[in-house]
Amino acid sequence: MTKQSQMTLQELLALPVAVDLVTASRALGIARTTGYELAQRNQYPVRLIRAGQRYTVPTIELLRVLGVDHEYVKAALG
Repeated sequence: MTKQSQMTLQELLALPVAVDLVTASRALGIARTTGYELAQRNQYPVRLIRAGQRYTVPTIELLRVLGVDHEYVKAALG
């Protein structure tokens, strides 16, 4: 299996309001397995929302951690 590359800014801005843990990990450049391990240890670098066995990550949290300026996001999204 090939490693997926980290997301581009354009891909990040196209994300929905919240994403699954795999997508968030890709955005952060974290391997899938490592992402789940960090989440289980409550050490994931972004706030997680847990619903049963699933993790959801608010996209705005991803953008903040990645240093994407809030004003830039507003301008890019119109």
